[in-house]
Amino acid sequence: MKVLLINGSAKEKGCTYTALAEVERILHQEGVDAEIVWVGTKPVSDCIGCGQCNTKHPGCIFEDDCVNGLIEKAKEADGFVFGTPVYYAHPTGRILSVLDRMFFSAKSAFLHKPGAAVASARRAGTTASFDVLNKYFTIAEMPVVSSSYWNMVHGSKPEDVLQDKEGLQIMRNLGRNMAWLLKCIEAGKNQNVFVPENEYKEKTGFIR
Repeated sequence: MKVLLINGSAKEKGCTYTALAEVERILHQEGVDAEIVWVGTKPVSDCIGCGQCNTKHPGCIFEDDCVNGLIEKAKEADGFVFGTPVYYAHPTGRILSVLDRMFFSAKSAFLHKPGAAVASARRAGTTASFDVLNKYFTIAEMPVVSSSYWNMVHGSKPEDVLQDKEGLQIMRNLGRNMAWLLKCIEAGKNQNVFVPENEYKEKTGFIR
């Protein structure tokens, strides 16, 4: 079992990383492999809706940034944690561009795998950012992993996050809940309980 934790911050080892690292630490304690991947600071293209991903699915037609590399990692992962700092009460444009393209071009890499969102802020905007990231899970039929409060930490620098005792507790509980759900899914597979074969035929674009 492996969890891919994506750090959507422009800072590699900032507050968002500090929160994700606490989740990663608990996952390792629970016997679950985990990897934090930073999206970096190089330009990331937005999805332009060209539909060319259908010719090389799963994968995006743009190959000059981190997205296709993350898709390859996603295909091998069993669960996900997406982390973002708060910019104007919203996730970073960087992580939204990455996730738009990953989910649009490679939804099968995420289908039915557990996911969780983590937000980091100096003071406010966390719940709005948390809500935006959770919507990616619910469009890909992914079980949403929760914790003992909304998955957020507070601080303007990593040292501040380390003083947010409740925030770190939330991250630890999130790690335990993610590990528990992954183990439940694995146990279900061993008992021949598999993901449902759902319907995908109807795509209503306009109702007259």
